[in-house]
Amino acid sequence: MTRIGIVTISDSRSQGTRADTTTALIRRLMAEAGYAVGETAMIADEVKQIEAILIEMTNRHALQLVLTTGGTGLGPRDVTPEATRGIIDREVPGLPEAMRAVTATQNPRAWLSRGIAGLRGRTLIVNLPGSPRAVEECLRVLIPLLPHALSMIAGDAHGSIAAVADH
Repeated sequence: MTRIGIVTISDSRSQGTRADTTTALIRRLMAEAGYAVGETAMIADEVKQIEAILIEMTNRHALQLVLTTGGTGLGPRDVTPEATRGIIDREVPGLPEAMRAVTATQNPRAWLSRGIAGLRGRTLIVNLPGSPRAVEECLRVLIPLLPHALSMIAGDAHGSIAAVADH
């Protein structure tokens, strides 16, 4: 079973002034899809903290997938994409593009999300928005793509378009 990590990034949630509903939602949806949550963290919107926890989850815990939630908007403290970009080896732009394209059909504000996805070693990191509704909508797009993506990252599948069409 694939072990994943969840990082909730929010000043108000990390300080306890706002309830965290996204971590439990992600945990439930990923468990329903057959993924085991191995690690979770809740931190403030600080680039260095985000980078440190992502490095810890990828290097020390060797998780195959890390999902972040929060910090992807246009606010002055929304720095999750910048922190993620600072520690990944390669971007995977198609995942956030797909999430935005599909979810924008229901909510045009999805186009304002700046989340990215990328690889650090053999770990896929995907930035999700912070609202529960947006998280659920994005995971509906992401979850069907994960088996093939994680298989390719692990070296178990061919990275060609034909291999994608065969699945």
